[in-house]
Amino acid sequence: MNASERKRAVAAAVSVACELNLTVNDAAVLSDSNRIVLHLTPCNVLARVAPVAKRVGAAFEVDVAVQLAGTACPVAGLEPRVDPHVYERDGFVVTLWTYYATVLSPIVTPREYAGAIERLHAGMRQTNLAVPHFTDRVAEAQQLVSSPSHSPELADADRDLLSSTLRHLSREIADRGAREQLLHGEPHGGNVLRTKQGLLFTDFETCCRGPIEFDIAHCASPDSAPWYLDAKMPGQIAEHYPGADQELVRMGLMLKLAMVAAWRYDRDDQFPDGRRMGVELLKELRAAQDRQAG
Repeated sequence: MNASERKRAVAAAVSVACELNLTVNDAAVLSDSNRIVLHLTPCNVLARVAPVAKRVGAAFEVDVAVQLAGTACPVAGLEPRVDPHVYERDGFVVTLWTYYATVLSPIVTPREYAGAIERLHAGMRQTNLAVPHFTDRVAEAQQLVSSPSHSPELADADRDLLSSTLRHLSREIADRGAREQLLHGEPHGGNVLRTKQGLLFTDFETCCRGPIEFDIAHCASPDSAPWYLDAKMPGQIAEHYPGADQELVRMGLMLKLAMVAAWRYDRDDQFPDGRRMGVELLKELRAAQDRQAG
């Protein structure tokens, strides 16, 4: 968000919280990309604020959190002092969540990560949410890549690479016939909190249905930098996740690289330093294909 939007977004979150009898003296910005995340104090609440056009996604995320609250999933929950609701204010939607202080501790190990995501998947199997198939998410990326007007900075050679990768790998993974279930969609390092309660997953807007390996392929340690290029963690997690198919994880990892690269070339993308990330992802995708060919 630009400075003016950020100021209005913060004011909207503070207004909503105060109206709900939560005391707010300060609102610290924790992240700012396509939406802004705030730590409100002294009420100790996490507020997520997005343009009102994102209302459907915000409502979906709240619905997911409500259903997962009744399971043993290791997830970051909604703020219990207010109703689970999407609040609108001044052109923004605001959702309120429990704030978890992160802890300093040793590097997240593949075994720990595997255990957390296995528990997440077990809890997700207890829900009956209607969610898109993972191929629907791939199709959205494909549509973006296929439209030069929506991805004008994407070179022709890169556009061809992403288009062919998205098309072929999506079909190959679906044709493999693996068991499918509700997934997080993007359980990468940016969506994992290291807390006193252990690893907790957050951000549920990307939930979809597919094989568990699609989620494992998106895993990347929050300790790695940059986490989006963490290619070792998925394979290591699969070794500790009962029944995980390493070949499916490998295909999912390459599909992830193509999907995230596509998002970063969206003309409307507001991810911090997103274009540089897109360049790095394309480079890694080509390197991964070269390794496979060799």
